[in-house]
Amino acid sequence: MTAARDTEWFDRPDPTGRTETGEKGLRFECTLCGNCCSGAPGFVGFTQDEAVAIAEVLGMTTEAFIERYTRDTPQGRSIIDIKPAGSPHGYDCVFLDRETVPGKAVCGIYEARPAQCRTWPFWGSNLTSASMWNAASEGCPGMNTGGLHSPKHVRLTRERVDI
Repeated sequence: MTAARDTEWFDRPDPTGRTETGEKGLRFECTLCGNCCSGAPGFVGFTQDEAVAIAEVLGMTTEAFIERYTRDTPQGRSIIDIKPAGSPHGYDCVFLDRETVPGKAVCGIYEARPAQCRTWPFWGSNLTSASMWNAASEGCPGMNTGGLHSPKHVRLTRERVDI
């Protein structure tokens, strides 16, 4: 790792500028709002191993999962999103469940969700600067709250996906 990577903005004390704690790292705790799984039509990529795991959770073959729950995109296969009738949230991932837990949005494939989902909000696109992180936090009430994630954890998580 280069020296520059050892001193990214989230390595400095109080990196978001929203508090005066002097902490290094970033705070995040999922609130089950579903905002990261909703909005404009999107792209949720997955690996072949993830497809196998998701299919197993769903009790179907991998081929059936791919045929029923994914679509071709210029970036590769993506899990489909749907627009529930009358929904104020826009499009939802097909596996987002807003019914089972009142007031919460839960993932129907949580234990097998793709790395793209597991690594939110520590995506490279959110970590380019404190202002980008803070902009993303406007749509995610779990960002800048909850547990503190060390700079090392943030970097390792970011490196798992290219988003």
